[in-house]
Amino acid sequence: MKKILIINGHPNKDSFNFGIAKAYKDGTLQSGAEVQEIVIADLDFNPNLQFGYQKRMELEPDLINAWEKIKWADHLMWIHPVWWGGLPAITKGFIDRLFLPGLAFKYRENSVWWDKLLKGKTAHIITTLDQPGFYYRFFFGRPSVNQLRKSVLEFCGIQPVKVTYIGIIKTSDGKQRQKWLKKIKLLGVKQK
Repeated sequence: MKKILIINGHPNKDSFNFGIAKAYKDGTLQSGAEVQEIVIADLDFNPNLQFGYQKRMELEPDLINAWEKIKWADHLMWIHPVWWGGLPAITKGFIDRLFLPGLAFKYRENSVWWDKLLKGKTAHIITTLDQPGFYYRFFFGRPSVNQLRKSVLEFCGIQPVKVTYIGIIKTSDGKQRQKWLKKIKLLGVKQK
């Protein structure tokens, strides 16, 4: 049985991203998969990596629990909006504080290379936009996706990482949103 972790990076619980997370969860449960969730907005932690990598900050209990869930999972489903081309600050802070040397990757001594400590896991990113996905990809270079996919997940050994764009959110109506939610639920049923 596949173990799936849904990571919701939207800070507003009234957002469409929470509807997306629920649709995906409903689909995965329908398929018989085991599911756990991390709602980053519910976590109590300092999102500022205050000392960089020079001095280790102790992980708060919520981050320790989140890390246990990440280790447990076979597949990580990341859901987040795009704001100013990037991730919400709280989501970026979650990554900064948790995907650390010694946990997610390990630098090799006297080398520019590193060991990827999260190999064997897969991921999927669902990102919501106020522009068409093709526009974000081709005209802006999809910075949030590049950051999360290449600079975090693949850097730590998670592969493959798929991406689904949902948008234009601000001009969508209820009918369009229901179509998106059906599509997302089907992704959950297929465990992608």
